Amino acid sequence: REIIVDDLRVRAVAKSPGLQQFTIAENSTDSQGRDEVPASKQTRCYFSGGWFDTPIYRLEKLGAGLCLQGPAILMQDTSTILVEPGCSAEITEYGDVVLSVKTKTYREIGTQADPVQVSIFGNLFMSIAEQMGRTLQRTAISTNIKERLDFSCAIFDETGGLVANAPHQPVHLGAMSEAVRQQVKLQENNLQEGDVLLTNHPIAGGSHLPDITVITPVWKKVSKFQSFKVSEKAEKLKEEKIIFYIASRGHHADIGGISPGSMPPFSRELKEEGACIKTFKVVENGIFNEDGITALLQAPGKIVRNPGEPAISGTRLLSDNLSDLKAQVAANQRGIDLLLEMVEHYSSEDVPGLTVVQAYMHHIQNNAEEAVRNMLKELSEREGLAEVDTVAAKDYLDDGSEIVLHLTIDRRDGSAIFDFTGTGPELWGNLNAPRAVTHSAILYSLRCLIDQEIPLNQGCLNPIKVIIEDGSLLAPSENAAVVGGNVLTSQRITDVILKAFRACAASQGCMNNFTFGNENFGYYETIGGGAGAGPNWHGQSGVHTHMTNTRITDPEILERRYPVMLREFSIRKDSGGSGKFKGGNGLIREVEFLEPLNTAILSERRVHQPYGLNGGGPGKSGLNLFIRKDGSKLHLGGKNEIIAEAGDRIRIETPGGGGYGKVGT
Repeated sequence: REIIVDDLRVRAVAKSPGLQQFTIAENSTDSQGRDEVPASKQTRCYFSGGWFDTPIYRLEKLGAGLCLQGPAILMQDTSTILVEPGCSAEITEYGDVVLSVKTKTYREIGTQADPVQVSIFGNLFMSIAEQMGRTLQRTAISTNIKERLDFSCAIFDETGGLVANAPHQPVHLGAMSEAVRQQVKLQENNLQEGDVLLTNHPIAGGSHLPDITVITPVWKKVSKFQSFKVSEKAEKLKEEKIIFYIASRGHHADIGGISPGSMPPFSRELKEEGACIKTFKVVENGIFNEDGITALLQAPGKIVRNPGEPAISGTRLLSDNLSDLKAQVAANQRGIDLLLEMVEHYSSEDVPGLTVVQAYMHHIQNNAEEAVRNMLKELSEREGLAEVDTVAAKDYLDDGSEIVLHLTIDRRDGSAIFDFTGTGPELWGNLNAPRAVTHSAILYSLRCLIDQEIPLNQGCLNPIKVIIEDGSLLAPSENAAVVGGNVLTSQRITDVILKAFRACAASQGCMNNFTFGNENFGYYETIGGGAGAGPNWHGQSGVHTHMTNTRITDPEILERRYPVMLREFSIRKDSGGSGKFKGGNGLIREVEFLEPLNTAILSERRVHQPYGLNGGGPGKSGLNLFIRKDGSKLHLGGKNEIIAEAGDRIRIETPGGGGYGKVGT
């Protein structure tokens, strides 16, 4: 693999002349030889252990040899030094300050909920997930993960409930919780320290097959008491126990199937979309099972097809798959290291750190649950609903399939029932969405409606009941094709939920999935569009909305790594819906192929326009054109696949967002 040299930097190091130091006066002492501490002001400061009366000193008034015990604040014109409880500060003969930190800083906070500590712990958990993401991005090799950032990292409790996540892909996060729970169910009695699990199957909490989830249990020695005879004294033992799960989900650019990029527009069965893995130990006892995962990724190529059926290939990018999976394992390990550091950080003689961390994990989830209940109560009252009332919303996929929602809100306890009864049946196509995807859409929508900073976690779903009919396109059978359900139907589910809450107009309702490749490689990207307007805002133009949060590959990277040329990438003017608040405009992306390639588009909102709300106009529907090198044009519709020759182009015009409110109101 060629190395791209981006830039070179040269740093020179030289020895500078020494700086002259000046001594300061010794600190005065009293008749008994004790330091005389200058008069100070007092303030109240919050540290890990609570509120402390904290003296404030001017640094220039402190003499050499003085030693101050924390908490204290030392101030001068250009800096402020904070001495924490349990630490000390000594003034040297040159006026420098030497801080001494005790071996174990003051962290004894107990397990009772403290509002400040709940916020701190929420950010600590999120920070761990964010650092996992940075590790994954740095160590991955594929364009999809390194450049487009199509991945998510999160922390889960010992039962698989979501604790916290980084702001990655919303469509992953609700589904990942179900994936962890399924692996716990399948492998709970077959795990040991050093094992790492892998899954991508929709029936096991997957979203679609290219999204591969890597799950690592977090083990820790915990104390327990055991007695073998009544007369014996109970003996304190240590045993290994799973205390958390760490997971990362990454979209792999190819895992086999009937089309390069593993996003076929015309798949009818799950096996046509690539490798299907319910559960697998990708790492066992600390050893990466390269042969085993290679066999699974190549397995689709061994499927025998009937005459006339499209051939199924194994992965076309095995080296990228293996490198990215190792990067996911490394990202998980980074999360484990940070989580165990956090547990150790909050350990004290009285309370084990794990007890504190798990207590605040539950406080964070309870806080999220309370926030959702309060939001539902306030919304019910604001909209003038009865104490227990039902609102309804529906929308259509471009093939006419309905997505129906009856939302019942109970203001008495702030609970809600999301009932999707009446939604269309499972499709002989790939717009079926696994149950986990609907849970992701609900979780994301609820979080958007809460007007306060809380981590996205399992607590948000505790007041919620979800009803989905088996055999519908939102609860398909085990072998149903689902590749479009994750990237297209998920967007429509979100639009329907927000429509029921009357929160905003429809956004582009699509991810505009564009792939190209041949037998040696596959490339995949999603393209932004217009966002829907709301009660007091215009929709954003040319952005990803709702269930996706990926970047698009930089033109320089795209053209350097792949045999294509980017002819146009611009805002699609006047594609947003009209209204008091206008919908965002979509995008235009035109790509020319420099050699023969198989290319495909998987998109929605090419028939039904993104609707406006409260009198706002709809956004323009999208348009996909194939332009041959002789200038002739073909309308591709929403979903199609075609062999491109050198000089051919594809032009993708993405939908705009709906407007909100009547013009002039």
